[in-house]
Amino acid sequence: MEFGTAGLRAAMGAGISHMNDLTIIQTTQGFCRYLEKNFSDLKKRGVVIGFDARAHLSSGGSSKRFARLAANTFISQGIPVYLFSDITPTPFVPYTVTHLKLCAGIMVTASHNPKQDNGYKVYWENGAQIISPHDKGISQAIEENQEPWPQAWDDKLIDSSLLLHDPYATINKEYFKDIQKQCFHRNINKETNLKFVHTSVHGVGHKFVQLAFKAFDLSPPFAVPEQKDPDPEFPTVKYPNPEEGKGVLTLSFALAEKDGAKIILANDPDADRLAVAEKQESGEWKVFSGNELGALLGWWIFTCWKNNNRDSCAIKDVYMLSSTVSSKILRAIALKEGFHFEETLTGFKWMGNRAKQLMDQGKAVLFAFEEAIGYMCCPAVLDKDGVSAAVITAEMASFLATRNLSLSQQLKAVYDEYGFHITKASYFICHDPKVIQQLFDNLRNFDGKNTYPKSCGRFKVSGIRDLTTGYDSSQPDQKAILPTSKSSQMITFSFANGGVATMRTSGTEPKIKYYSELCAPPGNSDVERLKKELDELVNALEKHFFQPEKNNLQRKTE
Repeated sequence: MEFGTAGLRAAMGAGISHMNDLTIIQTTQGFCRYLEKNFSDLKKRGVVIGFDARAHLSSGGSSKRFARLAANTFISQGIPVYLFSDITPTPFVPYTVTHLKLCAGIMVTASHNPKQDNGYKVYWENGAQIISPHDKGISQAIEENQEPWPQAWDDKLIDSSLLLHDPYATINKEYFKDIQKQCFHRNINKETNLKFVHTSVHGVGHKFVQLAFKAFDLSPPFAVPEQKDPDPEFPTVKYPNPEEGKGVLTLSFALAEKDGAKIILANDPDADRLAVAEKQESGEWKVFSGNELGALLGWWIFTCWKNNNRDSCAIKDVYMLSSTVSSKILRAIALKEGFHFEETLTGFKWMGNRAKQLMDQGKAVLFAFEEAIGYMCCPAVLDKDGVSAAVITAEMASFLATRNLSLSQQLKAVYDEYGFHITKASYFICHDPKVIQQLFDNLRNFDGKNTYPKSCGRFKVSGIRDLTTGYDSSQPDQKAILPTSKSSQMITFSFANGGVATMRTSGTEPKIKYYSELCAPPGNSDVERLKKELDELVNALEKHFFQPEKNNLQRKTE
């Protein structure tokens, strides 16, 4: 296993390429030494450690055990540890780092990965996920601290230590107090007849979403009984990932039909992501894409801010962020409304760190999102947070209901006002790194050495940005503005028809992903024509750039 900016993620089991007691001890020893080097007051401030409900019976590994072993490592060196006594959502860890002014945070989770996996996610003192060069520094420190320290395995030692603190009660109270700053329509919430279904997909989210609804004075959502309690086997789903489409929501649809609920809110197992579905007038269920929900939440959060800030000068300090593979709808809203929009590299580590920089300059970062159903709706958490996103979505839906509007109708209104943004994203599975490398090499040497494609089927390429090599054809010096990384593949093609498509590798799964978008100016309401055009572009992309048959790539299946 290699420690990167996403920390570690691998299957639980024996051996150095798996998550187990030894690799957790080694990782934490390295991280501990790295923190000692960076913080002279580490023994005063300490770290926070949280964990989800994952467990692997055959190897004896579990998130809780790994968290306790990590705590033991720090405590053995005289460093205070704030170890949650029970499972928590991932966003509680960055929240605790900021709230208690700690040096770092660790969350033991594999998020929405298959059940055999686990992970080790790291936050810096600013409350955001680590970015380079910390990953390299920690990785090197792990290499230098391979041999377990005395009593490294004996996690019972922490129970009697004065350096062990449990932040569970305090953080539960403070977090729900903080997210209430995003509650703007308490009276509507109290009286709404709108019914919601919530599923935590056998993860940690149930209790926390119930508490969030209570904090906003909303009636509690109906919980999917088969999925509300944590279960490391994830027995009712093939993949515990609400992003994978309707398959994960089958039981939610059934409960919603039974109880007359119009809206489904689904968290992934560590509750940092949110999927939303709404029953349409036709009786069909619409599952919103991450980009569509990003458009709705961006519109909603800005509208709430505007209604509470009458000072027209204040808008010059307002920002929203999204990752470069996400829809540019926020850019369109920002241009018309007069606030700032910035794009970052893919992943909340970039948005969290950029948000903190802006906040330190006195700016207001209202919202950040990525198309992979991740939303940062509350500045108290500098990472994606599925708990606050769920309750803010519920308040938005309740407000719209008083205007006789559904989420789908409001989404159309947003696109009518700011221009349609049609997106389509998917992926191919490929377990052979050589094939992936060759696929991207071919794109960089398409018509001879160092030449990118000039067209994709009938679609003319008008611009290329390669964030692996740092090339950007649209810049005067042909150098990309966003940071580049040789360790991951990422090429963005702009097309003459206004389409944009990005191909990239995943940092945590054996996938080559693509993201495509066609933007139209406000007033162009021929959505079907735009959708058809984008479908054709995506088909050409798959056929000419991915070449799935030749490269033996496996398509995404429902």
